[in-house]
Amino acid sequence: MLRVFLALNLFILSLLACNGGYKACKAKTSSLHVLQNQNIVIPLKNHQKLIYSTSLPNAKVIKHDPFLNLYLVENKNYVRYPFRINNSISKGRASVNDKRVIKGKLRTNQIGLNTLATYTKVVSAPSLLLGSCCNLEGLVTPNGIIQKEYLDHFINSKNKYYSDIGVRVIDEGKLIIIKRVNPFDKNMKFKKDDCITHLNGKRVKNASSFMMAILFSKLGTKFDIKIIRDGKKLSITTKTTQRFGGGFVSDTFLEQNGLYFSDNLTIIRIGKKYEKYGLDIGDRLIQVNGKKVSSISDIRETIDDFKHFASLLFTRKHFQFFVNINPLRY
Repeated sequence: MLRVFLALNLFILSLLACNGGYKACKAKTSSLHVLQNQNIVIPLKNHQKLIYSTSLPNAKVIKHDPFLNLYLVENKNYVRYPFRINNSISKGRASVNDKRVIKGKLRTNQIGLNTLATYTKVVSAPSLLLGSCCNLEGLVTPNGIIQKEYLDHFINSKNKYYSDIGVRVIDEGKLIIIKRVNPFDKNMKFKKDDCITHLNGKRVKNASSFMMAILFSKLGTKFDIKIIRDGKKLSITTKTTQRFGGGFVSDTFLEQNGLYFSDNLTIIRIGKKYEKYGLDIGDRLIQVNGKKVSSISDIRETIDDFKHFASLLFTRKHFQFFVNINPLRY
């Protein structure tokens, strides 16, 4: 009898939500226990759950995205009215948690893995970004909003990776500007401050759509990209490789050879290519090419200065030592 009552209740809530009743969405979020401490647990169809969590869930994991802290897990419990991704244009959006509904709009779209979307209103994390009928528009995390396109790609794509062409871009007005390039790529044809105009013959609208096209493509996909450099129009052909950093994973371009950092620049993972340098887990990076660094963003700003070699100063138990690497050696 209780199960019938709960099912009927969720059905009524879903009908109300389709008429713009975000309070019904709040009730649905509460009834399904979507927000659990700092985690987001969303029941989906096909006996699955989408989870945002900084730690491994206590469930059978189908797939994991370490860049966005997403998990797709098995759900043994039957849910009659699960959430679904909104694949159409939304008539409205609201940030929803167990306590409040805040109507608003996206202020900025998600640009790749490093720059999550922002909202026009102040919202608390974790919470859901929902559209009409309680359709999922995004996940509100402490770092920003993971948009529905990334959620849909994670859930439905057979690829267990993101693709990369070694550039990081931003919007400057109506221009798409390259702000960082991979200094470890011997075949890198792009330069910092290049302006991207076209992708495979189509004009690029913004940095968000450009990065999605790259990230969601298959490895080895060829792209013809038109740019403007120093006032001259150029065409560059490039192929995608695998992405190793970004989002909640450090993104310094050192990751592609296996060197990963925590937020305070302590080494948390070392690949075989760096083992010969005598580095250990727990070593902390304090200087790059003579410049003091204390965050991932500091490395991003100095890594463009890598020319013929990079001088990295580490500290280990009050002992400091230099490691000199050749970026183009790899």
